[in-house]
Amino acid sequence: MSVFAISDLHLPGAGKSMDIFGPRWQNHVKRLEDNWRAVVGGGDTVVVGGDISWAQTEAEAVGDLLFLDSLPGEKLLLEGNHDYWWHTTARLESLFAENGITTMRIMRNNAFERGGFALCGTRGWFSDEAVQRRAFDADFDKLIAREAGRLAASVDDALALVCGDAGRVRAFLHFPASFGGASTEPILNALSSRGVGIVYFGHIHGVYSYPPSYTAGGVEHRAMAADYLRFVPRLVK
Repeated sequence: MSVFAISDLHLPGAGKSMDIFGPRWQNHVKRLEDNWRAVVGGGDTVVVGGDISWAQTEAEAVGDLLFLDSLPGEKLLLEGNHDYWWHTTARLESLFAENGITTMRIMRNNAFERGGFALCGTRGWFSDEAVQRRAFDADFDKLIAREAGRLAASVDDALALVCGDAGRVRAFLHFPASFGGASTEPILNALSSRGVGIVYFGHIHGVYSYPPSYTAGGVEHRAMAADYLRFVPRLVK
């Protein structure tokens, strides 16, 4: 069994195309499907790190979720900032059951042991105020505190699954905990204080010069945004 990671699929929902975001996005759904089927087997697990669909509502999201369900492997889903169709875990599980979706589980305040690793994570958030004020209208301190708490709960669950062996924990965030010199310290601390040394992140688009892995705050950050990976799921284990 292998574990993979990929985020920011930006499936079309009600018909939104990503082509306007540059040539790397052209025909991206077909390329994603072909690449996914080439590397992921039925017994594998893929962490899908948020921004799954452009859908605004559950009804709009169902087609994208059915498409994802049809691809090989189990999918562990994180919420992204553009997943406006996302609701509570209980509601999403009901949505899956109502539509015969059988390969998806929600990663929130919990962890999963797969392939010898404990997998955990949450959406996360930026703490860089300039980015926040330009892009979002929200109570950032509250969001960061909530996401740090969710990550801490998820990591603690992961550690319990592997008898406290932090080296066997892999964390996943939609927002990077540190990027471009700006770090979200409560998020980083939830990882580093528990000994978690590797986190996968998405969200960043259109910037392809940063390395696939770098260290910040004592934690190795590994990119998993779909366009950065050219729509090939990244092998975790």
